[in-house]
Amino acid sequence: MLPAETIETFRRDGAVLLPGVISGDWVARVREAIERDIAEPGPFCHGYTLENGRRFHGNMRIWENDPTFHDYCFDSPLPALAADLMGASRITLFYDQLFVKEEGSDHPTRWHNDQPYWPVRGRQVMSFWLALDEVTTDSGRLEFVASSHNWERWFQPEPFAPGGAEYERGENYEDIPDIDADRDAYNLIGWDMQPGDVIAFHAMAVHGAGGNHRLDRRRRGYTVRYCGDDATYFGGPGPNAGLRNPNLNTGDDLASDQYPVVWTR
Repeated sequence: MLPAETIETFRRDGAVLLPGVISGDWVARVREAIERDIAEPGPFCHGYTLENGRRFHGNMRIWENDPTFHDYCFDSPLPALAADLMGASRITLFYDQLFVKEEGSDHPTRWHNDQPYWPVRGRQVMSFWLALDEVTTDSGRLEFVASSHNWERWFQPEPFAPGGAEYERGENYEDIPDIDADRDAYNLIGWDMQPGDVIAFHAMAVHGAGGNHRLDRRRRGYTVRYCGDDATYFGGPGPNAGLRNPNLNTGDDLASDQYPVVWTR
């Protein structure tokens, strides 16, 4: 489904822009589902109010409770695209996550790589970040350190919200460097986006995002995480408790009711 150069870019840089891969119909449906989730958030909501009174709304595992998010995770083009990008014969849905930075929500998203937060091991682990609004630097676009997914460095999870709960220290995890203090030392990549554009990125790619400084535009992002053939469950220290599966042990195949298989070649 994808050009060879797109797959090559993803595997080299750890992140690639996929313009317009999600249709206007999907965008409209997901926007409606987001409003439902804001009005009646599910059990894994992690929203907060900033000092300036502006709001950030976050939630995860929402496909389990809303039919639109469920259909998007299962029936959109994303599972097949994940198979192309990772070279996988089977795609498992790990979880989905919502990020809504309301107008003036100027708190940045700290630099991190995702997989240390997650109870999964393997190289075939990735995400698709869907833009539901125009995204620019001043509204909080994502930035990535190109090729950082190949560093083989696991950075200690830290809370994103002001005053958030601390994470358990992961074995052999290290503190992330202060990338903003020396931006010229890193090959930083990022893209302005239109609704329907998607960024595909590896779970070990270091990334962050600025705050939404716009007072006339929200920044709604919806992310789905998928795993390929080599993904196994990890029950050790460090990951987010809300993503764990009490029925699996370290080394088990990920496929389960919580992490369903959504595509096979």
